[in-house]
Amino acid sequence: MPQSVSYYYNHFSREEQAAYHAIKTGLLALSPSFSVPRLLDRRLGDIFFLLRLDCPEIFYASGFHFRFYPDSSHVEFIPEYLFEKSKIREHQKALSSRIAKLARPAQSMQEREKEQYIHDFICENVRYDKLKKPYSHEIIGPLGQGVGVCEGIAKTVKILCDTLGIWCMIAVSDANPDKQIKYRHTWNIVKLGKTTYHMDATFDNSLSRGGSLRFDYLNLDDKRFFRDHEPVIWPVPACTDGEHFYYREKKLSFTKQEEVEKRALQAIRKGKPLLFHWRGGYLTREVVKDLAALLEKAALTKGRHARISLNWPQAVLHVSFPEEEQTDAWTEEQANEGEEQNNHISEVWAEEPAGSGEESRKRRSDIRG
Repeated sequence: MPQSVSYYYNHFSREEQAAYHAIKTGLLALSPSFSVPRLLDRRLGDIFFLLRLDCPEIFYASGFHFRFYPDSSHVEFIPEYLFEKSKIREHQKALSSRIAKLARPAQSMQEREKEQYIHDFICENVRYDKLKKPYSHEIIGPLGQGVGVCEGIAKTVKILCDTLGIWCMIAVSDANPDKQIKYRHTWNIVKLGKTTYHMDATFDNSLSRGGSLRFDYLNLDDKRFFRDHEPVIWPVPACTDGEHFYYREKKLSFTKQEEVEKRALQAIRKGKPLLFHWRGGYLTREVVKDLAALLEKAALTKGRHARISLNWPQAVLHVSFPEEEQTDAWTEEQANEGEEQNNHISEVWAEEPAGSGEESRKRRSDIRG
């Protein structure tokens, strides 16, 4: 397996790093139990969870419990594994082969090409797992079964970035019941050159339909990205560069209606849809109506009509040109994880103090993206 970028490890205290290292060593050895420095509150649980974001190759550890004596400085850490040891080894071998095969065609690409190669792999080959099987939260879901939820997708992006030499970490946002966002969500932050960007392959995956890939969440800055994402739980690098958003890089970010009309006529002649980002001021309902009228007028010159799907927060419009007339001028899209509510991430288990020599009680909670 490739060497992971250990972002969270590098932000822990020395004591937390010691626990992190002990847990990682024990999990890599597939040990049934091992000694770990005892920490207060939920820190062991947080470290276990963040370790698995740093190291997606540890796809087989799903939870843990532990036991300790009141005066002990260490706990006996007892992990839960998704599979028997022989099956884990079998999966490790298969995943290593799969990752090497996927990475091979991209080895000679430039950094940004590698990033898009990984993004496109997710959008073309992974579907949302409505049953939310445990392996869909790990790389084994997207890479082995072609299914995943946001956690498994983000981990897959990271391990492919690690393999291809792109700096990458996994970010986690909190729930917001006031907005009816019940669960947490994960995505990636990548570093291209010396600059960091947000990349949410899960959201783009949900928008990519009928062979048309979407790039609405590829290389966004903080200002644009957090229009429809909640704040992060654990600190992440700032993403301040808004000039290299995918659509701006590809000259598909328009500021004038004349540009939209010109590109629409070109798309119709080629028999292709038009996908573009609007940055000609605020995308109000009046602006959308004007763009819809303009696109319909352009389509009618070629005996077509304009069908518009709009990702409002990111001001991205996908326009197709069918022959039949449309009931609605435009429809609004919801970027998510394949459901009306974002899907879930398997979280970690809080430590509970135990009596002398007794086993601690474990508690599991789900994070949903």
